[in-house]
Amino acid sequence: MPEVETITYPHEKLSEFSKLTFQHFGIPEKEAELASEVLSMSDLRGIDSHGVARLHTYFDMLEKERINPVPKIKIVRESASTATVDGDNGLGLVVGPKANEIAMNKAQEVGSGWVSVRNTNHYGIAGYYVIKALERDLIGWSMTNTTKLVAPLWGAERMLGTNPIAVAFPGKKEPPIIIDLATCAAAYGKIEIAHRKEQMIPEGWAIDSEGNNTNDPDKMINGGALLPLGSDREKGGHKGYGLAVMVDFLCAVLSGANWGPFTPPFALQQEIPKRSVGKGIGHFFGAMKIDAFIDPDEFKTQTDDYIQTLRATSPAPGTDGPIIPGDPEREAESIRSKQGIPLVLPVVEELRDISKRTGIPFD
Repeated sequence: MPEVETITYPHEKLSEFSKLTFQHFGIPEKEAELASEVLSMSDLRGIDSHGVARLHTYFDMLEKERINPVPKIKIVRESASTATVDGDNGLGLVVGPKANEIAMNKAQEVGSGWVSVRNTNHYGIAGYYVIKALERDLIGWSMTNTTKLVAPLWGAERMLGTNPIAVAFPGKKEPPIIIDLATCAAAYGKIEIAHRKEQMIPEGWAIDSEGNNTNDPDKMINGGALLPLGSDREKGGHKGYGLAVMVDFLCAVLSGANWGPFTPPFALQQEIPKRSVGKGIGHFFGAMKIDAFIDPDEFKTQTDDYIQTLRATSPAPGTDGPIIPGDPEREAESIRSKQGIPLVLPVVEELRDISKRTGIPFD
């Protein structure tokens, strides 16, 4: 396996570059800063597939006017605890945080808040939104549907998105539990990273254009598909498939966005669906105020006990014992906030291309 060369940059520099790139297309400074914050959190937490590695794709979509830089985001249906938001085809990195804010405000007013969003675009990492809920002492929920990349169980073509889900629970003295996962065997970004690094992918992640299992990321990219979480029936693929369908319903059917194979692409090179069944892609956000259910101190004490109990589990051979959801990302953030963000050369070249075409300094 070839050694992968990387260049490390301070996260502040990458965040500023992202912000200026968004502003280049007329996105107001406050919204551009918000969008760059989402990307920066991804890089800091070690989720390389959704940080500045995505910036050139946003650049392409904005340049081709496939994303509205100044959307009029509005609530089109509302109750005390729910809302449907139309994002006016705005940047998902802006529409998502604003819709999440509505859900959190409702939770603090009436106990819980649930917001379904249509007519929006790729919103970054699902974990960003639940971390924002934690900052307000809330339980957070976040999910989005995406363009078709995943085959349904026993299917041989792309019909579903990677459709990620995130949920977070605050602790007292222990760090929060942050669950953030795609409903497919691996996020598409990991396939892209393997492609960039010229590495093979694990068995059970993907199939080729003929429906056969493959370890070659290029065969997945060129007409193949990702597999549902669990991969096949014997390994629980029906569970990942079911979760992906659930996300499609909450994000798209409920809001009036496109679902399944009709969800529009995020990248220019991806296939445009032949017909539309709604507006844009969809998100879904939830927030729950703990004292609407139980005393917050009691809840957090139990969370701490839960975490400590799991950590005390006898370790499996060759391991240090169980981790808590969110541990790897916290460790990455601790390191990268001090040492910087390592970028593979293909990503660096993409950022240099943006710099050349916009005049925004990078190196």
